[in-house]
Amino acid sequence: MIREITALELRPEKFIEEKVEEIRCSVGGGRAINALSGGVDSSTVTMLGHLALGERLTTVFIQNGLMRAGEAEQVTSFFRVLGVPVEVVDAREEFFAALKGVSDPEAKREAITQTFYRDVFGRLIRERGAKYLLQGTILTDVDETVAGIKRQHNVFAQLGISPQEAFGYHILEPLVQLRKDGVRKLGQALGLPKDLFQRIPFPGPALSARVIGEATPERIEMVRKATQVVERLLSGHGAFQYLAILHEDRVTGIRDGRRDFGRQIEVRCWDSVDAREAAPTRLPFGLLEQLADEIIQAVPGVVSVTYNIANKPPSTIEAV
Repeated sequence: MIREITALELRPEKFIEEKVEEIRCSVGGGRAINALSGGVDSSTVTMLGHLALGERLTTVFIQNGLMRAGEAEQVTSFFRVLGVPVEVVDAREEFFAALKGVSDPEAKREAITQTFYRDVFGRLIRERGAKYLLQGTILTDVDETVAGIKRQHNVFAQLGISPQEAFGYHILEPLVQLRKDGVRKLGQALGLPKDLFQRIPFPGPALSARVIGEATPERIEMVRKATQVVERLLSGHGAFQYLAILHEDRVTGIRDGRRDFGRQIEVRCWDSVDAREAAPTRLPFGLLEQLADEIIQAVPGVVSVTYNIANKPPSTIEAV
């Protein structure tokens, strides 16, 4: 049973001191690797690890082909300013090979999990002579996985899976007692810029979690372009999270006076504190119209744009 530390209870300085000591004790005189995606959880754990281990921590950004436009450049630039070197590892071919022909949501998550932990990080751990992977699992990840809502790719021990036995290394999760609001508070205390600790959440399976059906390079590119529009237009509205989803079925549309079987993008925008519950943001209708117009212009083949208005629960923030 994990003891939750709420954002109200959290004393950042004390928490940092304790976790830095825990990381040092676990790693000893050895080396560790940490996975940085650029989200608030991974960014916060990167700073904790850097504080604890310094040059004995290798921070990597996995270029899996599933990230948002310009993500690698933006994230490495952020951390260069913070004095943390980030190595970009190109694993696009491996991830798309693992996702080929896979459409079931849980099968996609499992394909990404195995590629990430067994193949890519397994190789990096061996090459660097490290025995530990540091990652930003939070309590909401564990809750949703254990409850069977969706398998979060970064949860193992709570499912009875030993990373040491399955992959050959240990996983350290210093943020697992916190939820998103607590992690933001901690990230601020660790010196992250507001652009990082207030960043909207982004799923571990990245844009593959926003493609219903098979996540091919072409379909990922469609949702990537829609995501650029959604994030640009909704970034100033104070929402907890906002995203674009590409649906699997084609829908009937009209283009140049003729029938066009095109694609459908669903927009979701949420008000929430910790992601356990969420309500759709009441966006102005004119803004919804602008979203639709710009997505249709930006993403070839899209003929329909919808907006989700179901609460979590029964909906979830991500689609798959």
